Amino acid sequence: MEMKDTKEKLGILMTIAGGCLWGLSAACGQFLFDVKGATAKWMVPIRLILAGSLMLFYYIIKEKKEAFRIWKKKRDAIDVIIYGIAGLMLCQFTYYYTIELSNAGTATVLQYISPVLIMILVCIGEKRVPKVMEVVALVLAILGIFLIATHGDITHLAISKEALVIGLFSAWTVVVYNMQPKRLMRYYATPYLLAWGMVIGGIVLAMVFKPWQYTVKIDLGLILAFATIILLGTISSFSLYMQGVKLIGPGRASLYCCVEPIAATLICAVWLKEPFAPIDIVGFLCIIATILILGFLDLKKSKE
Repeated sequence: MEMKDTKEKLGILMTIAGGCLWGLSAACGQFLFDVKGATAKWMVPIRLILAGSLMLFYYIIKEKKEAFRIWKKKRDAIDVIIYGIAGLMLCQFTYYYTIELSNAGTATVLQYISPVLIMILVCIGEKRVPKVMEVVALVLAILGIFLIATHGDITHLAISKEALVIGLFSAWTVVVYNMQPKRLMRYYATPYLLAWGMVIGGIVLAMVFKPWQYTVKIDLGLILAFATIILLGTISSFSLYMQGVKLIGPGRASLYCCVEPIAATLICAVWLKEPFAPIDIVGFLCIIATILILGFLDLKKSKE
């Protein structure tokens, strides 16, 4: 029993740490955009290629030729390309572009609408009406978006229309990112898929935006922020979260991971002096409550 309690506590800590590091990564992205003059079109393709290459290098050292096994089957190769482009590439770019257009806290909270979208798709797939608590979650999500976007004034947008649209589209890309690779996950480790997906998505995005044509001043602050995004906000955060999932299960892990938007908001407020109106916090709380409700429903369902 003591061993089980220790594993549970470790899993909770790992999941929370992963969420906090994702929040830190978002804040570092805002630092690069606001302070260092970088753009998402420059940063995201480089980040994907570097992070994916480091992870892939690990598999090449560990498994040698087996690191390329996903390319041996045509269907797997097509699926990982779709995952890299429609899932990872679009998910990462729209997320950081929303940060560039607004701020890390707002972008993270808007992306966390994705569980509601998944819930709607599940209801459609199962041909059923949403349960009472699912309806409550949906209403809270809509209210949260409304408060963040308008500050309660329907005639005025508190964030740019572009930030709102891209932020909500980012939530849809998370749905693709989570649901599209399910077949592949039966045969390949998730970090392995992530490595290939990042490399593929990064290369395609680099071909589209040509980051080498951008003039960005490279200094110590930029290098440290970029290294934090890659090493802590990508490789370490994902590894911690996935290990947490193994120890406490995906349902509970998704609940504790709600710390991400809170971490992003607090780090930006303290470090970057990002102002947040009280009504923004109310909107954030509405969406976090949405995630918690859906997380508890998933947890309850998994125990039945």
